This record gives sequence, structure tokens and C-alpha cells, in this order.
Amino acid sequence: MTSDALTTTSLYKRTLLAGLWRENPVFRLLLGMCPTLAVTAAVKPALTMGLSVVFVLVCSNIVVSLMRNLLKPHLRILMFTLTIATFVTIADLFLKTFVPKMSETLGPYVPLIIVNCIIICRAEACASKNNVIISIIDALGMGAGFTLALCILAAIREFISTGAVMEIKVLPAWFVPWAVLSMPAGAFITLGLTLGLVNLISKKRA
Repeated sequence: MTSDALTTTSLYKRTLLAGLWRENPVFRLLLGMCPTLAVTAAVKPALTMGLSVVFVLVCSNIVVSLMRNLLKPHLRILMFTLTIATFVTIADLFLKTFVPKMSETLGPYVPLIIVNCIIICRAEACASKNNVIISIIDALGMGAGFTLALCILAAIREFISTGAVMEIKVLPAWFVPWAVLSMPAGAFITLGLTLGLVNLISKKRA
């Protein structure tokens, strides 16, 4: 393998892995806090939200990357928003058609992906400046990092508040659920403790 190929492979790897840890949207950049706090009471809605964001991220990054040379400075945010809104509408209609119960559970938070800072951030920071391949890899990394963060928070909250994960009972009948973790206060408590743990791990690694 030539040095150029190795450099390109290394770039792809760094771009993909950045969203999982070093630039994780939730744990490191603190982006997308609204759905992070709102839909993480259980794993299934958190996973659905995460996959919806991955779909919108990948598709919008592709389109923005393809039209990056045509973008005018005063119109770029408008074009980003219109592009993102198109794919959010597709995701929202898909959920309403094929998984209506989950769509009802997520409520307005799927349409609100339109204003999710993660999507706009990646369009501006990556897709508008790079080719399609890098843009797709960046979207997959950031989307996977966002989904992973949501699922970790949701698994903790669902496990402690119900004794189950993915609605599968894993704790014995004598376990007393901590109902507070299924409430809004539980979202802040779980997020705060998890952020503290992530910062502690980062300091030890440094």
C-alpha cells in the first residue's frame, strides 16, 4: 500500500472514530441536548431517534457536499436547513407509516431534528468543505456516536427505573425500581453523572 493510500485510510479512520469518543456530540461537544434528555427514558425510542439522526446526517451531508461549490455565503444556512428539512420529513413520514406507536412516543422530537445542532454543525464544518466520501464517513461517525450516547443513557435509566432493558426484565422481582430516573429529573441526573465519568476517563487517559 502506498503512502498516499495509507494517509487516506488513516484520515478515514480518524474521521469515523472522532464521533465515537474524541468529538462525541453528546459527551464531548454537548450538542443535541433536547432529544438526549427527552427520549432516553427507554432504549427503543432512544435507538429509533439515533437511527433517524444517522439517516438525516448521512443524506444531508451527501447533498451539501455535492453542492458545496455552488453555495453562496449568504444562502448557505438556508440551503442547509432546506436540505435537512427534506430528509427529516422523509424520516418522520416513514415512522408514522411503519411504526406509528414509536412515532407517537417520540412525538415532536423527530421533526425537531431539523434544528438539531449536530446536523447543522456537520454540514457547516465538514460537508461544505469536503468530498462526498469524507462527508459520509463523518456523518456515520457522528451519527453512531450520538446513537451510542443516547442508548447508554437510556439503558441506564430504563434498567434502574424498571429493572428491564429493551422491555426485557433482567432484575428479580424483589428489586425496587427508582422511578425518578424515568422522569425529567432522572434525565439530568443520569446525564450529569455520565458526563462526570467521561471527563474522569479523559483526564486519566491524558
